[in-house]
Amino acid sequence: MTEEEEVVVRTEKVTRIQRVFINLLDSYSSRNIGKFLSNCVVGASLEEITEEEEEEDESKSAMPEASSPRLKEGTFQVVGTLSAPPREPEPDFAVETYTAISREDLLMRLLECDIIIYNITENPPQVEEAIWAVSALNEEVSHIEKRKIFILISTVMTWARSKSLDPDDSEIPFTEEDYRRRKHHPNFLDHINAEKMVLKLGKNVKKLVTYVVAAGLQYGMEGGILHSFFKLAWLGDVPALPVFGDGMNIIPAIHVLDLAGVIQNIIDHMPKHHYLVAVDESIHTLEDLVKCISKHTGPGKIQKVPRENAFLTKDLTQESIDHLLVNLRMEALFVKENFNIRWVAQAGFVENIGSILKEYKQSRGLLPIKICVLGPPAVGKSSISEVLSKYYKLHHIKLKDVISEAIAKLEAIVAPKYGGEGEEEGEEEEEEENVEDAQELLDGIKESMEQNAGRLEDQYIIRFIKEKLKSMPCRNQGYILDGFPKTYDQAKDLFNQEDEEEEEEVRGKMFPFDKVIIPEFVCALDASDEFLKDRVMNLPESVVAGTHYSQDRFLRALSNYRDINTEDETVFNYFDELEIHPIHIDVGKLEDAQNRLATTRLIKEIGKPRNYGLTDEEKAEEERRAAEEHIAKEATREAEREHREAVEMAEKLARWEEWNKRLEEVKREETELLEAQSIPLRNYLMTYVMPTLMQGLNECCKVRPEDPVDFLAEYLFKNNPETQ
Repeated sequence: MTEEEEVVVRTEKVTRIQRVFINLLDSYSSRNIGKFLSNCVVGASLEEITEEEEEEDESKSAMPEASSPRLKEGTFQVVGTLSAPPREPEPDFAVETYTAISREDLLMRLLECDIIIYNITENPPQVEEAIWAVSALNEEVSHIEKRKIFILISTVMTWARSKSLDPDDSEIPFTEEDYRRRKHHPNFLDHINAEKMVLKLGKNVKKLVTYVVAAGLQYGMEGGILHSFFKLAWLGDVPALPVFGDGMNIIPAIHVLDLAGVIQNIIDHMPKHHYLVAVDESIHTLEDLVKCISKHTGPGKIQKVPRENAFLTKDLTQESIDHLLVNLRMEALFVKENFNIRWVAQAGFVENIGSILKEYKQSRGLLPIKICVLGPPAVGKSSISEVLSKYYKLHHIKLKDVISEAIAKLEAIVAPKYGGEGEEEGEEEEEEENVEDAQELLDGIKESMEQNAGRLEDQYIIRFIKEKLKSMPCRNQGYILDGFPKTYDQAKDLFNQEDEEEEEEVRGKMFPFDKVIIPEFVCALDASDEFLKDRVMNLPESVVAGTHYSQDRFLRALSNYRDINTEDETVFNYFDELEIHPIHIDVGKLEDAQNRLATTRLIKEIGKPRNYGLTDEEKAEEERRAAEEHIAKEATREAEREHREAVEMAEKLARWEEWNKRLEEVKREETELLEAQSIPLRNYLMTYVMPTLMQGLNECCKVRPEDPVDFLAEYLFKNNPETQ
């Protein structure tokens, strides 16, 4: 570039709103870059950032969706493509979006824009489209009136196999000045070819200026490549997060919003350097990243596994795995010295994990739901809690289970004291202290239970439950506390704020409570004593055996609950004082033995789940399972209908056959009866009528009168035996 051309580039002022094209606005990286630019005023990065502006910008960045690009003046107008027709409403920050558009129409859209950004960090097939786009624009350069800027967002994986600058010192980082020496990773050949093509076609600075940005592993907002580790840690299904290989490989990384800031500065400054590196100032290894996620979100532990295990992780693509296993030192020297960026995580991932984790949970709606279910015995606390825990995917905390789990942990800590060897001195001393503390606590528990007829004192119960509520799984997803606390004092001791500096003022008095573990919803179930007694009496004997539902224990527990809750300071008063007003439900009035109506009402009050939704694969599996269940139900109904019809037909035929048998029997009996009744008449006829009648007939045959009937009647009258 000549000095004259450079002056033209640097002195040109933007006097109108600029239109920015970004490919695949529905992908993680492009979406966040587009949203960022839609809230940036054109030319804003040309001015130095004051401390007041930086604080103001941080407060605004907490609510990136609060403003619309259509309402702000002077911001970039963002347009772009989508990978598929959106299931949800289109991105609200984009002025226009295009789906399944032809290359001819796409070129027309590109020519309408001032800045064209092609992001090839997430979708490898986009590399070919990016090469086509810059080539097509270059062919139209003679028809371009207003200069256009083409920015290719590539990846540091095109540097992955670069030879060290100093064979004796491998810690010297690569910078933008070394881009001609870069050697790509075997799987990123297309990416480096695209970089070379873009740089090659950006010679005509008056018409088409091109830039390449080699971005590090992107994190922040809803997660990026590290999302799989966040999700694994948040769900709490594994005892330790996996680190692939030895974990000592250094991964260049950058917050996605800081990458967007680099893009903004390129557009505003149009720098002399056309190849830029976008990474933060950290030197973090894979182990550092995973350990940090595990500590602040998950079990707190990591486990090194073979590299090949990375391919078993569903959420990781080949490209993602390559990024996680790269070992590369990079420094964004030009960016750091020449650009005005409102850094979100300049120091890196580990140093900013608090804000990163906060924005991650907010972006994905991962907020804990903390519920406390209280009420008299047999009102249905456990059954309702079980349904709610499954619906909201929460941890169901039952007093008995918490105590058993805590005692088991203490016994596990004490057990190695008798047979643990081969540890380092520091670890041995710490282990011995833990063992001593655990043994002392176990002794206290045993003594308490002996003195209280097998019951544990409140101080131990509250300690165990508080530890459970503060555990990472409960802090992530939330919990359902079943039937505890029972009294005002128990609630105060359980939820009190141990740090005296952090106190909450409620109703004009200092009232400290722990915001981390305090429940968000309190469900107060109730029913009349008669209803509860009838419910317990109707329980099967197998359910009642060995529980507190036996007659004496139940009545004693119910009476104790009523006594406790007639005082001025009840557990419900405690929550009312904190402005956490209980949801009162009279289970007895609902007339629902299964508590379905009570559960439905609570779900309506609490709202939708706040955890991970189903993945595309899980949704497809769920739909397939639902379809199979529907087919199976239909088949079952059809089989039942056919069986019912067959049974009815068989019964009908049996009844018909029985009817015919009965009819034949009746006919036979009637015939026999008629025959029996006809014997006297036949005897009479044979004795007194038939002889005379035969004689009359014979005589009639001999004489052959003209009127045989009259002749026969006259004959019978004359020869009647009774008249003779």
